[in-house]
Amino acid sequence: MSLLRRQLAVWTAAATLFLSALPSSHAQAVPTLAAASDLKFAIEEVADRFEKDTGNKLRLVFGSSGNFKTQILQGAPFHLFMSADENFVYELADAGKTEDRGRTYAIGRIVIMVPPDGALKPDGQLKDLAAALKDGRLKKFAIGNPEHAPYGARGKEALQHAGLWESIEGKLVLGENISQAAQFAISGSAEGGIVAYSLALAPSFASRAKFELIPESWHKRLVQRMVLVKGAPPEARAFYQYLSTPAAQEIMVRYSFAMPKE
Repeated sequence: MSLLRRQLAVWTAAATLFLSALPSSHAQAVPTLAAASDLKFAIEEVADRFEKDTGNKLRLVFGSSGNFKTQILQGAPFHLFMSADENFVYELADAGKTEDRGRTYAIGRIVIMVPPDGALKPDGQLKDLAAALKDGRLKKFAIGNPEHAPYGARGKEALQHAGLWESIEGKLVLGENISQAAQFAISGSAEGGIVAYSLALAPSFASRAKFELIPESWHKRLVQRMVLVKGAPPEARAFYQYLSTPAAQEIMVRYSFAMPKE
């Protein structure tokens, strides 16, 4: 082993010992929010505003709501959970993992999103998608995994409503979450996909895609609910309350979310 490599090994071991010796309270100083991936751009902006207004920081983790539910059941150290499907929150509450049954924070929508110069038209009635299946234009189509991603489940319901599920199932590219499905839809991995309206409005997607809303009556409502996990620190409770302020709700509405009346 060279001298440089031996020095790097010593420094790495020393750093590891230092970090492991930190008190657990230090590691938990910044609370962690597990949020559905349709919230990525909206909640990042809300969290930035929260930090400016209160001085409190949050650690943000985005993914599929179903996976987060499983991780929290297994003891993952999350303090606040924002699910894209209220049923996952109810399951955690029934298992005794949360302080209560939480509250609804938004209603979501789905869209069909395609690349600007792609083979598909952004047709919310999915008639062009049906035509593309018949004439061979469609090779791959992206949705979130319906097994654990709520927006994927609603995409499946919309395809079933349109009578396309059986013919398109073999052409699906499944995202681990709806953010990954949106990447597939416009990156060349597919001719398009069904994704969250909030992601289609985000600058990083809106500049590279076209989209159209799919009728709400074609699928179950996307009732999104948040909840504090038992033992959540004061900073997580403050953010939970902050989400009801006009400043936070203005950001959420700008990203397409409808505010609940409860």
